[in-house]
Amino acid sequence: MLPPITAALIAALALSSQPTSPSAVQTPPNDTGAVRLEDVEVTGRRLVDMIDDFVGDVAAPVRGRGMARWNRTVCVGAVNFQPAMAHYLTDRISTVAQDLGLSAGGPGCSPNIMIIGTDDGKALANAMVAKNRRTFRPGPSGTDHGSEALNTFRTSDAAIRWWQVSVPVDSHTGDIAIRLPGEDAPQINTFAASRLSTQIVDSLVRSIIIVDMTKLDGLNSLQLSDYIAMISLAQIDPKADTSRYHSILNVAGDPVQADSLTDWDIAYLDGLYSAQRTQKGSAAALSEIKSSIKRSHTNLTQEQIAAEANQATDHN
Repeated sequence: MLPPITAALIAALALSSQPTSPSAVQTPPNDTGAVRLEDVEVTGRRLVDMIDDFVGDVAAPVRGRGMARWNRTVCVGAVNFQPAMAHYLTDRISTVAQDLGLSAGGPGCSPNIMIIGTDDGKALANAMVAKNRRTFRPGPSGTDHGSEALNTFRTSDAAIRWWQVSVPVDSHTGDIAIRLPGEDAPQINTFAASRLSTQIVDSLVRSIIIVDMTKLDGLNSLQLSDYIAMISLAQIDPKADTSRYHSILNVAGDPVQADSLTDWDIAYLDGLYSAQRTQKGSAAALSEIKSSIKRSHTNLTQEQIAAEANQATDHN
């Protein structure tokens, strides 16, 4: 078993027993559902090339591993927020997860996505890592981004920082496919092994997100929730420069850049979760996911065209 997420949290949250004030986060407008497909300006380049670039810029799989995603169920927890804010965060992120085909745990489930509010993100990150380092680096190679990335997580001045743990699993059973410390080596029954395909895929098992509420000037709760949904449901590079794209990933630095998940973001997540991920080798697996994202982008475009046609018919 991987060490539980709660062991580090209980000790670290003793630093701040009162819920963090939500004054920096504004109440969002009512969520109207699907985000409108936006016009994408392409100067001398194909849209498919821009999608390739977007994936290359934001994706952050563990070195030597494929792009991980949640396998079946997520349980979102939010602590050290005012109750209304915590409820909004957990509901919105769970809804995004369900839209991707995942199940969302109900009240009382054990969180595998934990969001923690604080007035000092750096101090909280340092305290959590010091208290239970194994929560962040469980031991087996290829389950996290390594010591250098963990040091960045601890020392960053970012308003929102995150850490994820992933493991290879049997795509048929969901069973962990590597030996964990203190446990016997797993037995995997191979159904479809070949030189080109694999049944072993990478699965997220833990996302820890620390939100420094003193650095969220101008960010409303929908923007915050959707930003966290993007970084917790996929492996996103915290150093990625996404300024070329209309993405929710830009709002931590400039809240006016996006109101919610954009079509770039939705296509990325939908493509990641609809890909079969059966290709062996990191390059082939990444190419498969890029193709899936392109199909998702095409579907979004077609849905928007159909919606506009229906609106025109209704007006006539």
